[in-house]
Amino acid sequence: MATHQLQGSLFDQGDDVRLGPLSGMRRTVLGDGAWIDLLPGWLSGAGELFERLAEDVPWKAERREMYERVVDVPRLLAFYRAGEPLPHPVLDQARRSLSAHYAAELGEEFTTAGLCHYRDGRDSVAWHGDRIGRGAREDTMVAILSVGAPRDLLLRPVGGGETVRRPLGHGDLIVMGGSCQRTWEHAIPKSARSAGGRISVQFRPRGVQ
Repeated sequence: MATHQLQGSLFDQGDDVRLGPLSGMRRTVLGDGAWIDLLPGWLSGAGELFERLAEDVPWKAERREMYERVVDVPRLLAFYRAGEPLPHPVLDQARRSLSAHYAAELGEEFTTAGLCHYRDGRDSVAWHGDRIGRGAREDTMVAILSVGAPRDLLLRPVGGGETVRRPLGHGDLIVMGGSCQRTWEHAIPKSARSAGGRISVQFRPRGVQ
């Protein structure tokens, strides 16, 4: 659609969609056994990938019960189980690269991919941890590849504490590891500054949601 083409043209339209090396990853220790790795610009040609995903992924709008009423989830969602083909070859490559890079530390492969489409600054995700499944009791990793308009990822300790802010731009990668899903929460707040769309791809190991 025209809105997706316009948004893509603001970034790196025309570049080949390709991944860079993971050697430039930089780790920040958060505390309580949690850490994050950040690699800005891991993906080149992210404008083209944004357009492809926005158009080709079978996005779903969901409704959930919250505060004793049913409300619209403020973003579109898609999920690819282990073994299902991903919507672009570079995402398969990204999953393989991440699995190889973290093999010794994680001890298993990234298998699933969840996608979120934040259509504009009004879409968001509230404070949460990926604690459905093994993430509630085991150290694990969640790797997030971001394409589209920049948005801030916020992290804070469970129970309260100082908030850590990491701006995620076009083609950036962030990995949350260790106890991060159990001892910290993360969120994408609404943004009056962001009018464009953003798509995040979350790679997780088996049994982590």
